[in-house]
Amino acid sequence: MSAQNDTISTDSGESPTEVERGEELNAGGQESPSSADARELPLDIVFEIIRNERRRLVLRYLDETDEETVALGDLAEHIAAIENDTTEQALSAQQRKRVYVGLYQCHLPKMADSGIVEFDKNRGTISQGPNVDQLEPYLNVDTSRDDGSRQALVLGSVAVIGYALAAFGGFPGVVAGGIVVFTSLLVLALSGTSLGLQRTTD
Repeated sequence: MSAQNDTISTDSGESPTEVERGEELNAGGQESPSSADARELPLDIVFEIIRNERRRLVLRYLDETDEETVALGDLAEHIAAIENDTTEQALSAQQRKRVYVGLYQCHLPKMADSGIVEFDKNRGTISQGPNVDQLEPYLNVDTSRDDGSRQALVLGSVAVIGYALAAFGGFPGVVAGGIVVFTSLLVLALSGTSLGLQRTTD
């Protein structure tokens, strides 16, 4: 990489920024790996990290991959494919570069400074950092809320069907309505248990 102080315009997923590449080099002319020690992160830093979709995609990719360390190129391709709603093979060079530069110059250094990831700029590799677990409770909030809303909707619908059967079907309707409600509650209970086990193992 060049040690010149040339300015590069980036698309980081937020607003375009100007980054002085010369500031990334140490006295020996080599880029040093970005990392931070394990520590309790303030909530404002946690929310700053997870409020950006591209950074959340980084966290998800690192959590789901079987590899302890991933290449920046692979990560950029994966995220670019999601953002452009296409496959990695169908990506254009510009789409790849746009995400790659944004990750390299903005998102990964920010995450590395907080110990969320370990980012080696020399090798172009990323791994989970010592503080990544502190983000997990906040990343699961929306999913839990969606699951609860879906279950409430199902239960409400089942209650209406059971009531209608009981009101207009006489004694057989009461029995049928009770069976419908009981079966639905049982299915929801089993699916909730399965979902809880899945979250525990993820």
